[in-house]
Amino acid sequence: MLGLKGRIKGHETADYRQRFKIAFAVVLVALSLLLVRLWYLQVIKGPELRQRSENNSVRLRKINSLRGMILDTSGNILVDNQTSFDLIFIPNRPEDKKYAGPALSALYASRSWELPEGLSMIEKAHPFIPSKIDKNISREKLAMIETHTLELPGVAVEVVPIRKYLAGEMIAHIVGYVNEVSQEELEKSNGMYSPGDMVGKYGIEKYYDAYLRGKNGAEQVEVNALGKAVRVLGKIDPTPGYNLVLTIDANLQKVAWEAMKGKSGAVVAMDPRDGSIYAMVSSPGFDPNLFNGGISTANWNALARDPNHPMEQRAISGQYPPGSTYKLMVAAAALEEGLISPSTSFLCTGSFELGNRSYRCWQKHGHGMVNLHRAIVESCDVYFYRIGKMLGVDTIAWYAKKFGFGALTGVDLPREKAGMIPTKEWKMTKFKKPWMMGETISASIGQGFNTVTPLQLASAYSAMANGGTLYRPHIVKRIESPDGRIVKVMKPEKKGSLPVSLQTLESLKGGLWGVVNEKNGTGGALRRPEQDVCGKTGTSQVIGLPAGEKSRRSLQSIRKYQDHALFTCFAPCRNPEIVVAVIVEHGGHGGSAAAPVARKILDAYYDSKKYGGSIPEKKTDNEGHPAKQP
Repeated sequence: MLGLKGRIKGHETADYRQRFKIAFAVVLVALSLLLVRLWYLQVIKGPELRQRSENNSVRLRKINSLRGMILDTSGNILVDNQTSFDLIFIPNRPEDKKYAGPALSALYASRSWELPEGLSMIEKAHPFIPSKIDKNISREKLAMIETHTLELPGVAVEVVPIRKYLAGEMIAHIVGYVNEVSQEELEKSNGMYSPGDMVGKYGIEKYYDAYLRGKNGAEQVEVNALGKAVRVLGKIDPTPGYNLVLTIDANLQKVAWEAMKGKSGAVVAMDPRDGSIYAMVSSPGFDPNLFNGGISTANWNALARDPNHPMEQRAISGQYPPGSTYKLMVAAAALEEGLISPSTSFLCTGSFELGNRSYRCWQKHGHGMVNLHRAIVESCDVYFYRIGKMLGVDTIAWYAKKFGFGALTGVDLPREKAGMIPTKEWKMTKFKKPWMMGETISASIGQGFNTVTPLQLASAYSAMANGGTLYRPHIVKRIESPDGRIVKVMKPEKKGSLPVSLQTLESLKGGLWGVVNEKNGTGGALRRPEQDVCGKTGTSQVIGLPAGEKSRRSLQSIRKYQDHALFTCFAPCRNPEIVVAVIVEHGGHGGSAAAPVARKILDAYYDSKKYGGSIPEKKTDNEGHPAKQP
């Protein structure tokens, strides 16, 4: 019996040992697999998993760079930067979209605020990618967001720099404005821009954007479960943009702007010695500060639908018939071609007959016998009808283009237009019709198809004033680093030379001097005691007028059909320092509407020289003359 029990006990022990070994092997294999898995996760997949973990708690946040300042020629700041606050949404969890939108809507509604245009972006937002909800929010909204931060998961306030246009409307068409980069600009930038960047859209801001914008920085920020920043882990500081010093004189710009108050048109004042632009006004203007943080739909519609077109840069893209200011180019062509001499005279009876049509002179009863000098001084149309017929349109066009008309000046501003100087070939190509002699007659006094910009007019008269050199006009004087180091100086750039002799130029200048200083001159508004101003008036029709006097008067009583007024001048006549071109839309006669504007600018220029750069306040009458003291 005992033997049987012993055998059974021995058998159980052997069986237990076998089972234990099997169990141990299974456990050992399981532990081995676990260790292999841990090794795989730690060693092989470790970096990837670590990155995923950090992405859930660490964000890379862009730090916008400060755009460079824009200053006038004396160092007065025209454009600076200021702090702004934008409302952004960065979903940290899927449920953030569900709660943030309704909570934010409720907060805005409780204060009767208009819901932000970017509210819909909450539903479209991607994890960890910021979406802009509201721009340039007020301090009141900022306080509200910060107070209710726990109720707004994923909603944050971003501090961003925006532009501050200190001179407002007065300088808007020169400096332009910035706005958020568009999708099209992003695609064309080759990585130069990133979403949300503010870029130049117009004016100097656009033309010199590469210099002004600087380089963005970045920082690594640890955030909590609500997406709120806890601490900064690392930072790359942004690099500010370069500063631009302009050739613009802020004092002269202000005088020009105020002289055009209530008028539509443009003014350009420039240095004929190198092409520097002292002042450039396009009226009416707009407030570039409206574009800070994105212009509202209401403000944009108001600007876009304004019949006076305040967004148009008339000084470089307004294309106007040059009227009698063009007569100097026709005179230069006739002198150089040997068709006339300064003493050549024609009889003006008040009209010029060509076929069965009569072309009027502005002087209804005629000027009598006039030579070139008197024809310029009194702006006799008949004289120029005659020499225009002798020249032909193609010869006139060749000389006009040498004066810079019909081509871009190359000024450092975007959206410049070239104007139009017609030829026989041009008309045949465009209209499939031959050129008519009557069209040459109109072209001879700056009418018909002829159009020029105010800047082209100033540039052409600058070349006459300086002895025949055509310079490229420029707005920027130099580029400086943020610490004041000079990066680049804009040197005068010669574009060409006038194909006329000094003798011809002297004849033209003599006529221009007489326009202002002689008894019958049409530019008497610029007559100064020093007798140092040369100028030319111009009046250009905006529509073909009927032959009947009564019908003409009736049509011209409607403002949009009234003539444009032009005046271009330079001073002093010997060794000129300043050229001024003025166009007043529908202003009537150049001598009465445009010349007084030029007078204010010239007076301010000379006062500035006299008083060391400052311009004293002056009261003037409607024609620009000093007002009489009571």
